[in-house]
Amino acid sequence: MARVLVINSSPSAEGSVSRRLSAALVARYKGKATGITYRDVGLEPPAHLDAETIEAFYTPADALSVAQLQKTLLSDQLITELEAADVIIIGSPMHNFTIASGLKTYFDQVARVGRTFQYSPETGPVGMLAGKKVYVLSSRGGNYSSRSPYAGLNHEATYLKTVLGFIGLTDITFIAAEDIKSGNDGVNTALALIESLEI
Repeated sequence: MARVLVINSSPSAEGSVSRRLSAALVARYKGKATGITYRDVGLEPPAHLDAETIEAFYTPADALSVAQLQKTLLSDQLITELEAADVIIIGSPMHNFTIASGLKTYFDQVARVGRTFQYSPETGPVGMLAGKKVYVLSSRGGNYSSRSPYAGLNHEATYLKTVLGFIGLTDITFIAAEDIKSGNDGVNTALALIESLEI
């Protein structure tokens, strides 16, 4: 039995393809999960980092001021959710060749030294959240698959693979509904792939 964290990042509450895909995968986990936690960074995006928050991230826990503790509360909560999860489901629409802004601020809040990564003199940064399964369910207006001539513009998948790997999440399955603006069967193809997954 797995603990599931669902992170939706579409700013659209209705008609969102990435939300439809994440819901389809969550349905596969119903009855097989010990708990499902939802985090909506599309409708409620985390705050952008400011200088005070960054300084607090690099301040030892026992030296944090009250003001700095306030600055790290959201980050602490988001990281605690990640630490508790066995499976992470990310609904990610492609916006202007990359991820939605709410998802970017989410990763800015959780990519945190001493909590989700640490530095090793031998190997450099090492992620601290290994051993979890991640699914990225993407929706894209055009076709940016590996077989498309526009594949090089897909900075969504490359960024997510990089930032997730940076915090130790390397077991990632990407499923994308491609070219949805043209009215093709990209959504149905993605839904079929979700149904074929071994859960």
